[in-house]
Amino acid sequence: MIPRLFNRATPRRPLPGGLDPVRMSRAERSRVHMLASLLLDYPDDAWFARLDELESHLVRVPPQIAGLFAGFIDAARQAGAGRLQRDYVDTFDLKRKCSLYLSYFATGDTRKRGTALVTFIEAYRAAGWDFDAEELPDYLPAVLEFSARSEDEIAEVLLTAHVEGIEVLRAALEATDSLWAPLVRTITLSLPPVDAATRERVLALVSEGPPTETVGLSFLGNLPPFSPRGNP
Repeated sequence: MIPRLFNRATPRRPLPGGLDPVRMSRAERSRVHMLASLLLDYPDDAWFARLDELESHLVRVPPQIAGLFAGFIDAARQAGAGRLQRDYVDTFDLKRKCSLYLSYFATGDTRKRGTALVTFIEAYRAAGWDFDAEELPDYLPAVLEFSARSEDEIAEVLLTAHVEGIEVLRAALEATDSLWAPLVRTITLSLPPVDAATRERVLALVSEGPPTETVGLSFLGNLPPFSPRGNP
């Protein structure tokens, strides 16, 4: 037998069980993605102020998904603003596998990230959308809003093309029993099932984490900010 020159430093971690997508209409999927978009944003005072309104829309989404949203909203109210804000930062800003920036899972902090971000910008422009936000264009709440508000098929393709990153995020949140895990579960339930090849790539990302090269990223600060702005 030929000796192996390298051994895996980090054992592969198990993935959470696969989820069968929930059947829903286009209007229901749009509502699910908009709710997830708003609830995955930073929980400032405005975020808490709109919880009642968001809760009123739950009767118009499939019951299985409505239950996940309702449970999260109840937990958020019980946690309160201060605790929830600290948990948001600890989860999404400080944990590599809990990033809300979709291209990060495939490219990490490498020079490829710039190309990936430009691809997002070009996709939004191709669908006739404008850019006007502090976040980078691969920010998951922005992509979800784009999916919810755009009738262009590009919106669905852009989100499903990054299902690997979404599944890695779900795995990381569910592994720590995060308060935010139900929100990402609603997204998974709204997308096509993950095939075997994708699941293998997700498993590798869960075990290894995103790439960490940092060369060539200095120009990212010059990218235009993005926020999808379509017709209501």
